Amino acid sequence: MSKWDGIDEFIAVATANSFTRAAKAIGMSPAHVSRAIIALEHRVQAQLLHRTTRTVQLTDTGRVFFERCERIAQERDEAIALVGEQGEPQGELRVTCSTAMGERFVAPIIRRFAMPYPKLKVTIELSNRVIDLVAEGYDLAVRTGHVTDPRLIATRVASRTLYTCAAPGYLACAGRPKVVSDLARHECIAGTSANWHFREDGRDIGYQPKGRYRCNSGHAVVEASLAGLGICQLPEFYVLPYLKDGVLERILEDFGPESEPIWAVYPQRRHLLPKIQKVIDCLKQELATAISPDRAMTPP
Repeated sequence: MSKWDGIDEFIAVATANSFTRAAKAIGMSPAHVSRAIIALEHRVQAQLLHRTTRTVQLTDTGRVFFERCERIAQERDEAIALVGEQGEPQGELRVTCSTAMGERFVAPIIRRFAMPYPKLKVTIELSNRVIDLVAEGYDLAVRTGHVTDPRLIATRVASRTLYTCAAPGYLACAGRPKVVSDLARHECIAGTSANWHFREDGRDIGYQPKGRYRCNSGHAVVEASLAGLGICQLPEFYVLPYLKDGVLERILEDFGPESEPIWAVYPQRRHLLPKIQKVIDCLKQELATAISPDRAMTPP
């Protein structure tokens, strides 16, 4: 008896919540499916399913077992796809990204990417928490900043520029800062970043913004700046339309930081899978233009 015996049948029943529907889905008889799962439960020495005349539900043990088995089966199918002729993305693609960038750019790109591939199942987790891709079973993250985890590979897919801005009315009343240290005399509207970034005499410098208003939403920060509450520093996609309309003005341009790379980050063991290769190619093609239509990404 193979250790794989009963796994596919168990996954099918857990997914369909029915022996009959599961049997139909995998082309087996209900009697075969039932016998396979009984044998599997005997082998693992645990009840995996609660059975009634109307429903089939996972036990607590079954739920944990199902999550692991589903992932293993997907990786098995992906390994077969990897060496097959078609190389079509399939199985589950689990992606994580920060909330703001994900909602505005990454989720729409991933949606368009997935549409031609009916065998691909997509889960997108938008969170400002730095998720452990390996421990939590994710395939890909879209991130900024430094990637130091040796288990991960990072491929640059785009870049973004930080702009320091304020409303003309605020600058008329409070004055225009000429050097970074002048910010100490101004109201600074803080967002998710604890530090603002600048560059002076060829070196990067940081400034910790201080003010009476802070919010972890970039949209709320830019709205506060538009209202004249103070100075903000945000990625270009938040502020460029307002700069073009003249309702925000860029300040400290001579101290602007270098463009910040945006990375597609993924576990080393997954880098050859078709779904990973193709979704990274899609991000390279679309993300830079989506973030800044007027500025194409400069190759690293």
